[in-house]
Amino acid sequence: MRIVRFKADGRRRYGILSGGSIHSLRTSPFAQGARAAHDPDPDGFRYNVDEVKLLAPCTPSKIVCLGVNYRSHAIETGLPIPPVPLIFLKPSTAVIGPEEKIVLPRLEKRRVDYEAELGVVIGRRAKGVPRERAGEYVLGYTCFNDVSERYAQKSDGQWTRCKGYDTFAPIGPWIETEVDPGDLQVESYLNGELRQSARTSDLIFGVAELISFISNIMTLLPGDVIATGTPSGIGKMHPGDVIEIRIEKIGTLRNYVVEQE
Repeated sequence: MRIVRFKADGRRRYGILSGGSIHSLRTSPFAQGARAAHDPDPDGFRYNVDEVKLLAPCTPSKIVCLGVNYRSHAIETGLPIPPVPLIFLKPSTAVIGPEEKIVLPRLEKRRVDYEAELGVVIGRRAKGVPRERAGEYVLGYTCFNDVSERYAQKSDGQWTRCKGYDTFAPIGPWIETEVDPGDLQVESYLNGELRQSARTSDLIFGVAELISFISNIMTLLPGDVIATGTPSGIGKMHPGDVIEIRIEKIGTLRNYVVEQE
């Protein structure tokens, strides 16, 4: 099942995407918790997907990201494999949806990279979750682009500024509830050219381990996103570029790169 968030008739709604139609929901799936993945509550209204604007499929209070969580990326960057998950946060204000613009900040020196990632969408409040119960807290999975500015990352010694610019957290195009995250193909395409390709089976720390680890540090709220890390092949984006994150059995997140006005 694909859960979308969309704008129609001047209102923002959640719905279930089936073929080319969206069946709108009576309430937010996050009001139902993770059970919404199995028991949606439609309100009887239907929309053609081509006649609405798809939005980011959730509105996270925070995005918890992983650094160096693919073995191939650790090799690419020359960094050691971390003994525990290396986490950092992106602000909610960085979120954009599918088909929206990634805005490159005005900086004297600038290198803004794409990073294709599997996003885990939390369905209900999670605190101190044991690994074996982690799946109970997941609503579904989505595509995520951990956009990063490398000069700030290198100069600051920590990652808040380089990862936190407005528009640096594209999410979408929907939440897929019926997929096993253990072995999915994760790819990025820049202007139609394949740049990254790996399987989630190459993750150093898997989804269940991440949910347990993070929820024992901070409470995860409904709609929060865990971005599970990026494989090798990261690269620079320029104004006019089109960047796509494609994940097997989920879909394609497409965004357009522009200069800040």
